[in-house]
Amino acid sequence: MKSAFRLSGCVAAVLLAFGAVAAHAADKVTVQLKWVPQAQFAGYYVAQAKGFYKDAGLDVTIKPGGPDISPVQVIAGKSADAIVNWMPDALAAREAGVPLVNIAQVFDRSGLMLTCKKASGVSSPKDLKGKTLGVWYGGNEYPFLNWMAKLGYKTDSDIKVLKQGFNVDPLLQNQAACISTMIYNEYWQVIDAGVKESDLVTFFYEDQGVASLEDGLYVLESSLKDKAFVAKMAKFLKATFKGWNEAVKNPEEAAKIVVAQDSSGSATVAVQKRQMENVAKLITKAGTDKIGYLDPAAYERTVKVLMAGGSSPVIKKDPGKAGYSHAVWEAAAR
Repeated sequence: MKSAFRLSGCVAAVLLAFGAVAAHAADKVTVQLKWVPQAQFAGYYVAQAKGFYKDAGLDVTIKPGGPDISPVQVIAGKSADAIVNWMPDALAAREAGVPLVNIAQVFDRSGLMLTCKKASGVSSPKDLKGKTLGVWYGGNEYPFLNWMAKLGYKTDSDIKVLKQGFNVDPLLQNQAACISTMIYNEYWQVIDAGVKESDLVTFFYEDQGVASLEDGLYVLESSLKDKAFVAKMAKFLKATFKGWNEAVKNPEEAAKIVVAQDSSGSATVAVQKRQMENVAKLITKAGTDKIGYLDPAAYERTVKVLMAGGSSPVIKKDPGKAGYSHAVWEAAAR
């Protein structure tokens, strides 16, 4: 009885030790998305669903965003390790005291556009003067404000700015001549509402020379001083890039995975597949060993755009190389 007790005690100790090691092996990572579950974030959901994070020894929590959620506030409150955000908002936040650093840039092209009805009399940027234009705020207004400054239009007199909700109603109800849309989302909502593409005029910010980098991954600068954090996030990036490559390669499968994450039940596979196909156009490095690499030239171009806002620039000081770091990406590439 005594030896049996000792044996069972040893077994229990071994199991406890094994459990402790297993628990320690799964590094926890929380990422805060910019918006609700949709194909815009398919790479993260695919990596989760296909076990890429688990295989990397990670326990990843993907927090959806929404109209009342500010990723900057979430990470400033230490409720996320990383956030998905647009660079204008991230650099503005950095200048305001939240030291965000870009560690990866999956989207290397901008999907932002202004969509107008031809019937409103808009056929070129010069026709925007005197019109009502729908603009997203909450950090998404910066590219628009820079474009207007470049055109020489004052937003308090030359044009009327309508603070647009995250829908296309102002255009459908003729409350605005033009509205903000993304090529992978709201533009198609206009089409689905019955408006013909031939009745629309679109202006891609990319074509107007004021495009800024959009969905990038950001962490707090202080976190990068922790070698364990860098190692953990390197595993996260590597698994995430694998997820994005799979999503680009198999848009229908990615769409199904995204729809399964939509608790509202409003998402459909057909719509998300179309969105994924358009998102793929913004990830030109998918399938290469450069996916997620932030091109310093693209970063510097975005900074110049953000500082060229006339009397109201998005940022007043060039953050230089402090605004991004390749350390995590390089560790992931090893």
